[in-house]
Amino acid sequence: MTIGIIGLGLIGGSMAIDLRRNKFADKFLGCDNIDLNAMTAQRIGLVDEVMPYEELIKKSDLILLAVPVSAALRMLSDILDKINDNQVVVDICSTKEKLNDSVHYHPRRKNYVASHPMAGTEFSGPWAAIPNLFAGRAGIICNAEDSDPKAVELVRSMYDSLNMRVIYMRAAHHDVHTAYVSHISHIISFALALTVLDKEKNEKNIFDLASGGFASTARLAKSNPEMWVPIFMQNKENVLSVLDSYMDKLQQFKNALEENDESRLKVLIDDANRIKRILR
Repeated sequence: MTIGIIGLGLIGGSMAIDLRRNKFADKFLGCDNIDLNAMTAQRIGLVDEVMPYEELIKKSDLILLAVPVSAALRMLSDILDKINDNQVVVDICSTKEKLNDSVHYHPRRKNYVASHPMAGTEFSGPWAAIPNLFAGRAGIICNAEDSDPKAVELVRSMYDSLNMRVIYMRAAHHDVHTAYVSHISHIISFALALTVLDKEKNEKNIFDLASGGFASTARLAKSNPEMWVPIFMQNKENVLSVLDSYMDKLQQFKNALEENDESRLKVLIDDANRIKRILR
């Protein structure tokens, strides 16, 4: 089997490392709209060959669409136009509903599997690719009933090869839940970084005084805006809803501090500690 990877960044590159190591496919092709990314991916062995977009589509059995969701929305229908009945297309984007809806009536819709591997880091580019990024993580497959069962099974076997837990979900439900557990985390991190940079003008103090808590909370603020702006915009309604809830919780903390209400602060923190039952 030949896998063609469109978008040679962290996710596509990390998948290539483990799928190659696990002998899931025989050959890996790649393309990227940034020449440096394509050249680097081939030089460090993520892919065997880089080539133009149209040629990659023609030569690949499984096409992995690993680009920002705004680009995927533009490209997916065109890719389905170009493939034959035996090829499978899978995207790995962080939002699913609009992408899925965009090809709902496409004649080759069954050749497409909507998916999202729940893994990543704050780094980007082919040089950020690492082994075992996906091990133990959830691999989401959305609206599986709209895809050919053989295509779904191929994607499932790909996630099995990456040692992921496969979960089936409706695209709309996926976007709601990722707004809660992923998208809001990034907005919080971006906002925290902006706040600290605004208040602390001495960068050396940030470096010297930053504890593990700040470093872990602000880590996501290093994430690439080219990836995250389209995610926020495509999932805007769900992100706005969770932001409203988050701002309400912030206001509760603010009110308790203004009123010197230690007991209320303790209740809020104790209530938040329930997360320990879920995240160990």
